[in-house]
Amino acid sequence: STMRERKATDSPHSSTNLSEGKEKLRLKQEVGLISGVSLIAGTMIGSGIFMSPEWVLHHMGNPASSLLIWAACGLLAMFGALSYAELGTIIKESGGEYIYILRIFGPFPAFLFAYTSVILVRPAGLAAVCLSFAEYAVAPFYPGCSSPQVAVKCTAAACILLLTVINCLNVRLATSVMNIFTAAKLLALLVIVVGGLVLLARGQTQSFQNGFQGMTVSIGAVGVAFYQGLWSYDGWNNLNYVTEELKKPEVTLPRAVMIAIPLVTCLYLLVNVSYLAAMTPSELLSSGAVAVTWGDKVLGSWAWLISLSVALSTFGSSNGTFFSGGRVCYIAAREGHMPEILSMVHVRCLTPSPALLFTSMMSLIMIVSGNFASIVNLFSFIAWFFYGMTISGLLYLKIKKPELPRSYKVPIFIPIIVLMAAVYLVLAPVIDQPQTEILYIIPLVFSGIILYFPLVRFKCHPRFLQSITLHLQLLLDVAPTTKDAN
Repeated sequence: STMRERKATDSPHSSTNLSEGKEKLRLKQEVGLISGVSLIAGTMIGSGIFMSPEWVLHHMGNPASSLLIWAACGLLAMFGALSYAELGTIIKESGGEYIYILRIFGPFPAFLFAYTSVILVRPAGLAAVCLSFAEYAVAPFYPGCSSPQVAVKCTAAACILLLTVINCLNVRLATSVMNIFTAAKLLALLVIVVGGLVLLARGQTQSFQNGFQGMTVSIGAVGVAFYQGLWSYDGWNNLNYVTEELKKPEVTLPRAVMIAIPLVTCLYLLVNVSYLAAMTPSELLSSGAVAVTWGDKVLGSWAWLISLSVALSTFGSSNGTFFSGGRVCYIAAREGHMPEILSMVHVRCLTPSPALLFTSMMSLIMIVSGNFASIVNLFSFIAWFFYGMTISGLLYLKIKKPELPRSYKVPIFIPIIVLMAAVYLVLAPVIDQPQTEILYIIPLVFSGIILYFPLVRFKCHPRFLQSITLHLQLLLDVAPTTKDAN
């Protein structure tokens, strides 16, 4: 069978002895429709809408085409999420792209995805969002000047450590934080939207006159503009990382997608219109912190509310990114592609605390040399390469395995469009405007190939690793898990 069967063998390592005689552990199904919508929308609405508009405008050259990019990004995210919803009803396991690539294409490409995602992509994305949070959180303490990098990075590190504590303690606590902060950030965006509508009603439409003048035609520039716009929509696939924790995943997954993504797309378009109503394109390009500049122009003495709102927004997004990112590490370890300790959960809290701690540690390392723009380009390039691979897997299943049971089916033209977009987004910037960040991927992937064959394919594990796993298991109070049989 093309769909790879998961081996149901017990671990031979001594670390599993701690759980003998006890009931097998598994993650709880505590994510309902509201929490699912909050996880998607709460992760999507983060630093992007407050940081990316100037970069999209910079690469496109005029307001009208930048708005088209934002709309196209929303449509692409919706198409991608609907395609993933069908995959989630066929393969009802957590892990997102990793588990889909594993079941369809086999262990080698799945390991490369897990390796790049766990070591670089997810920690880098979390670091970028936390650095954005820190920039806005620290800004009020340094009025009229740029914030010291030491203060920013220490605040970002504190944010990651707080998220680690929240997510390790309780799944319900983490989802409650997501729900609260999603409501807060939606309220903040509504303030910006209403302010923009008031400005438009007063006739401030000069930014939209001759809106297409100076439009960029370079395919590379358009691709990089998509990178920046899609960064703001990143999170559209987050619910697929926690499928095993969803209540009625066959219903919750597609419904949450259909509610969250159109909502976020409409808000993003209206927020961009509000920015352009308050500022000229040149002012927006020179802003550096678009939302703060908007607040200074529109809210006056109440502008501090925007900094507070952005800090809340990015913190909530960081929580969603951390919540799902830790699951990738956990699922990959459970499948034997990462150290065994990362596949265990806390015996009382029932959270994948070792995987969360590892993600936290890697993110803290990223913060030391964090650069927002370069992280976004690197993240987007790798992400869309694997998105394309995952979507091609769905097309294979739709054509070759139509008999597989699925409660939701997406029209075949939708994944075809997503696949074409993924190919464009991967190739266009490389061909037209090669980014130095992309060169880092080559040694990373090569190192993954070197590690795969001895450690995963031939299972050449040094003896001392078993002893380390046992001691870490005792220290962290964790035990192996079993997964649902669906």
